[in-house]
Amino acid sequence: MGDDRRQQVLDGRTTLGIELGSTRIKACLVDEDLVPIAAGAHEWENEFVDGRWTYSLEAVETGLRAAYAALVADVETQYGVTPTIYRAAGVSAMMHGYLAFDPEGELLVPFRTWRNTSTGPAAERLSDALGFNIPLRWSVAHLYQAVLDEEPHVAELAGVTTLAGYVHRRLTGRDVLGVGDASGVFPIDSTPADSGPGDPGTRDYDGAMLRAAEELIGIGDLRALLPEVLVAGDDAGALTPEGAAWLDPSGALLPGVPLCPPEGDAGTGMVATNAVAPRTGNVSVGTSIFAMVVLEQPLATPHEELDVVTTPSGDAVAMVHCNNGASEIASWARVFGRFAEAASERTGGTALDIDTVYATLLAEAEQADPDAGGLLSFNYLAGEPVTHVEDGRPLLLRTPDARFTLGNLVRSEVHGAFATLAIGMDVLHGEEVQVDRMTAHGGLFRTPGAPQRLLAAALRVPVALEETAGEGGAWGIAVLAAYLEHTDQHLADFLAGTVFGGDAVHVAEPDAADVDGFQEYLDRYRRALPVQHAAAAATRPEATRADTDVTTSTDATTSTDATTAGAEPTTVGEPRLQAENAENAENAEKEPTR
Repeated sequence: MGDDRRQQVLDGRTTLGIELGSTRIKACLVDEDLVPIAAGAHEWENEFVDGRWTYSLEAVETGLRAAYAALVADVETQYGVTPTIYRAAGVSAMMHGYLAFDPEGELLVPFRTWRNTSTGPAAERLSDALGFNIPLRWSVAHLYQAVLDEEPHVAELAGVTTLAGYVHRRLTGRDVLGVGDASGVFPIDSTPADSGPGDPGTRDYDGAMLRAAEELIGIGDLRALLPEVLVAGDDAGALTPEGAAWLDPSGALLPGVPLCPPEGDAGTGMVATNAVAPRTGNVSVGTSIFAMVVLEQPLATPHEELDVVTTPSGDAVAMVHCNNGASEIASWARVFGRFAEAASERTGGTALDIDTVYATLLAEAEQADPDAGGLLSFNYLAGEPVTHVEDGRPLLLRTPDARFTLGNLVRSEVHGAFATLAIGMDVLHGEEVQVDRMTAHGGLFRTPGAPQRLLAAALRVPVALEETAGEGGAWGIAVLAAYLEHTDQHLADFLAGTVFGGDAVHVAEPDAADVDGFQEYLDRYRRALPVQHAAAAATRPEATRADTDVTTSTDATTSTDATTAGAEPTTVGEPRLQAENAENAENAEKEPTR
């Protein structure tokens, strides 16, 4: 097999996928059977600059080159050859946000990522005008907020794109987006039938909503500012000489590699979990947590808890996106990992690696009380729009008679990670959306058992784990790149028959006791949400405490000096994203990534 793969590398018969996640940039190389054969990665972190979360374009370039160089080094180590050409390639990245460019292609303001929630007025007005929920993270909300705030750069604006769109343009010269990524920029018309790439029913920005947005925003041709929309399998250009040199300064990489449409991490997550057909869905757990359900028919009404995005083929998807995911679980794992390390230093024992720490803790959660023994955990390192929390604080609450055991503590933290997601999914249940099963992926599910079982209980649907789901978005975009040669099939058929046909699947059914326990936990969670507002007011820097209306009996003026160190987003009264201090910002980015 090694010699065969070596020849595939030499012949350019392998496929390359690159994804820029929130904590890691990963490159993945797959063989002709779409099996990963090499990988490279680069860790990176967002920065909080002038009241907004961002990554610099220099960090994008440095990180991409480092991840690609690491992949090349892995290929050279395993197979003794240097890859120079690929059958196809693709780029994916975290969705949403705002990259604004002038006519010369120069960035006008620092990249505003999905974590920024200071677009409340714009999102609300757009949602009302379009009759469609526009979340705070969406690119059009960032654009309109810049107009409302009379930012000078708007007068110079020539184009807006996403992170994946920017990287793809640097590689190919094409200003395009895959429809899934584009659906986080502006609403997509998913109503026409679309049997495949290039067909007349190809999905695009919704024309009626474009006209309504143009009138509201005061921009004559909004579409001209947005990238062209492509569906999976469409021609998205090829690697140019300039693009090859940008990614690989060594000069080994040759131009001419065809690229698939750039996609968002939601789309690659759907591909990586074989969840692009109606009545299928997936849950991704990382820095954030989100669930996707492919719809059989449009939702009856807009819901602020639900985004409506699309699959890479343009089919409508209901998305519940929560800003806060597994970061708090990771913080507890580090605490217990350090305890184990300190104990081993004292006793002369062997220290535990982090995967063993997770496995040990989650095994305790398996045997815990179904409702976590009366404990309650909030994982809110940042604001959480689903529950209307503008400025989050991670909290552990318990009554004096709660059963405070290690197992209940860990189960409470897992329940807390899934609670906001369950609140959003309840809206889908109210719409009578049918889901046959959800497929989970992300680093938390590297540890079998409790996470899968407790997620099934939280969502009240079977939860599956695919063998290949753990490969993540870089593998997903590589699969989409390979699909360029299989467009005679619909994407769902290609995945089901060619990609996942022989995969082993483990399905956890909802356990009645776990379901009842989680619902009891969730009832406490909902009742305790006002504590979040009180905690934020009590720990916010003195100058800003008066800006928050806390509808509890807690007196914010009696708080101690336990404040967050970072500055808040600068627009008073808008939804806030917590400005973590430097330690929290670092820790929040180090949990297992999807």
